[in-house]
Amino acid sequence: MSSAEKTTSASESDIAIVRMTEHDLLEVVEIEEQSGLSRWGWAAYYAELQGGNRELMLVAKPVGHRDLAQYQIAGYIVARETAGELHINNVAVRAQYRRRGYGSLLLGRVLDEARRRQSMAAFLEVRDGNSAAQALYGKCGFRAIAKRPNYYTDPREDAVVMSLNLRSS
Repeated sequence: MSSAEKTTSASESDIAIVRMTEHDLLEVVEIEEQSGLSRWGWAAYYAELQGGNRELMLVAKPVGHRDLAQYQIAGYIVARETAGELHINNVAVRAQYRRRGYGSLLLGRVLDEARRRQSMAAFLEVRDGNSAAQALYGKCGFRAIAKRPNYYTDPREDAVVMSLNLRSS
């Protein structure tokens, strides 16, 4: 691995994880577009911010990374809790910040909030071909439980459904 390819892990002191606000949405949509996620767009995120799950909409902001200072947001997570279940809708990290722990910290913070709310389980869908995301979720305790054929479009791809028992983790 060359020195240009080396990555460093972020610690909680390197990252400020805060609630998403409408002022973050342009960058959130930019990250969404760059990450190839199913498109929500500005209006959908804004509508979600108006609901009761806004504590489950977080952004990660780097602290002290001068080389990447043009971005205020490194990544984000959007989840919804209903009837004792957490559904993670979107998690994305800018390419420049990947493999530094931002995704793990965002996911951990949302899972902590779900436990605080006494949710019983967490669920998510991930592209079948996205092995990096599946590895992250597996590291956080998620297990594949099903597949949804042709769940994603553009490009068409199956989804792997993953779950986590929040009572035993």
